[in-house]
Amino acid sequence: PLPVLRLRKRLAGAAPGARVALLADDPMAAIDVPHFCAEAGHTLEATEAQNDHTRFTVRRG
Repeated sequence: PLPVLRLRKRLAGAAPGARVALLADDPMAAIDVPHFCAEAGHTLEATEAQNDHTRFTVRRG
């Protein structure tokens, strides 16, 4: 779950309410990122498929 580990690190350094964008080419990120956000209290604002990757926009809780 490398995308989630990178997202967790980025969110830890962000202020509450800040938005973070994650680009992932791992198909499992579509399952892992929403699950991580729900468990950690963050909001998954958008998920967009783009060419060979998916873009997740997350607001820090």
